[in-house]
Amino acid sequence: MLAGTETHLRRRRRALAVAVPALLLGACAAVGPDYVAPDSRAPVQWSSPLDGGLDARAEPAKALAQWWTKLGDPLLSDLERRAVAGNPNLAKAKARLREARARRAISATAPYPTVDARGAGTRSGSGGAPRDLYTTGLDARWELDLFGGKQRALEAAEADAQASEQDLRGTLVSLLAELALDYVDVRTFQSRLATAKANLRIQEETYHIAQWRYQAGLATELEVEQAHYNLLQTRALVPSLQIGLAQSANALAVLLGEPPGSLRDTLARPAPIPVTPLAVAVGVPADALRHRPDVRAAERRLAAQTARIGVATADLYPSLSLVGSIGLEALVPSALLNAAARTFSIGANAKWRAFDAGSIRANIAAQGALAAQALETYRAAVLTALRKVEDAMIAYARKQERRRALIEAAGAAERAVGLARDRYRSGLIDFQVVLDSQRSLLSLQDSLAVSKGAVTSGLVRLYKALGGGWESLSTATVTPTAIQP
Repeated sequence: MLAGTETHLRRRRRALAVAVPALLLGACAAVGPDYVAPDSRAPVQWSSPLDGGLDARAEPAKALAQWWTKLGDPLLSDLERRAVAGNPNLAKAKARLREARARRAISATAPYPTVDARGAGTRSGSGGAPRDLYTTGLDARWELDLFGGKQRALEAAEADAQASEQDLRGTLVSLLAELALDYVDVRTFQSRLATAKANLRIQEETYHIAQWRYQAGLATELEVEQAHYNLLQTRALVPSLQIGLAQSANALAVLLGEPPGSLRDTLARPAPIPVTPLAVAVGVPADALRHRPDVRAAERRLAAQTARIGVATADLYPSLSLVGSIGLEALVPSALLNAAARTFSIGANAKWRAFDAGSIRANIAAQGALAAQALETYRAAVLTALRKVEDAMIAYARKQERRRALIEAAGAAERAVGLARDRYRSGLIDFQVVLDSQRSLLSLQDSLAVSKGAVTSGLVRLYKALGGGWESLSTATVTPTAIQP
C-alpha cells in the first residue's frame, strides 16, 4: 500500500516538473506598456548670455560635487559636513528611502512560492469516547506570474525606490545650498555692521567738529543738532543689523540639527564675505537636466506609474496557483513517525475575474490617466529646471555689474566725505554738504556689502539650480555612516 502511494507521488511530481516549465514558456509576455523614457527636448544652448565668468564648459564631476570649496572658506566646508551628519530633514529623507527599498523587497518576493509550517492536536467526539488527532506538515502555494502582473509590480516598486533616492539627493542639494546662503547672510550682516560702525566714527568726529565750531561762534546750533541726529540715525541702524545677524546664525544652527545659539562662539569673529571664482562652468541644458535630482525623480515616478498600468491589465487574465502539502497524521503522538502517518496533497487552482471586466478596464484607464499626469509632471519639472538655471545665470551676471558700479560709487563717496569735512572745517562750504556726503557714504557702503553678499548668494543659487552637491556625499566629503540610508 505504502509503495503504491509513493509511486503515485513520484508520478505526480514528474508530471508537475513537465507541466510547470511548459506553462511558463507558453505564458504571455508581461502585459501593459513597456516603459520608454521621454525625450526632455532640452535646447542646445542657454538663451542667457554667458558673461560674468560663465562659460559653456561642463563642470568636472568632482568640482560640481563640492562646489562650496570654490568659495575658499574652510569654516563653510566644515559646516556643510556637519549639516549632512545632523540635519533632521535629511534624516527623514533617508528614512523614506529605507521605506521604499523595503517595499521593493516585499514586491521582489511575490513571484516565489510560499511555504507554511503547521501543527495541531485536537480532541473530538459524538456520543461516544473522545477521539484524538495529531497532525503536522508543510503547506506550499505558488501563484504563477503568467501575464507579468507581479513583474510589473516589481518594476513599479523598483522605480519608486529610485525616485525616493533622487528625493534624498534633492534634499541634499537644497540643504547644502540653504546652509551656504545662511552663512553668506551671516558674513554680510557682519560686513554691514562693520560699515555702520566705521561710519559712526566718522559722524562722531563730524559732530565734535560742529560742537567746536559752535563754541567758537563759527557755526549755528542747528548744525550741531543736524550732526547729532545724523549720528543717532546711524547708531539706530546697528540693532537691526544685530538682529539679522543673530537670526541668520540661528538658522544655520538649525540646519545643522543643533539648537539656536549653538554657533555663537564659532561665528563670533567676523570674516569677509566669501569671494566667487573668476570662472564658472555651467555646461549645456542637457547637462543640468541629467544632473538635477528633481527631474530624475519625476522620470522615475513616470516609469513606476507606467508599470502600474501593466499591474492593472494583468487582472483581465486568469491566474493559476499550484498548491501542495506534505505532512504526518496519527491518533497518538508516538505514531507520527510511522510510515502510515504520511499524508500529501497536490493540485492547482485557477481564478478569473471574468465578470469584473468593466471595473478592471476602468482601473486600467485610471492608471493610464495617472501615467499621463506623471508625464506632464515630468515635462513641468524639465521646464522649471531650465527656468531656474536661466534665472540664476542672468541674476549672477547682472549682480556682478551692480557690485562693480557700487565699488566705484562707494570709493567716490568716501573721497567726497573727506573733502567735504576738510572744507567745512575751514569754513568753505555749508554743513549740509557734509551731512549729505556722509549719508551717501553710509548708504553706498551698506549697499556694496549687500551687493557682495548677493553675488556670492547668486553663485550658490546657480549651483543649486545645476543640481550640484549630492554626488560628493557618498565619497570623501563625509563619513559613509553619515550618508548611507
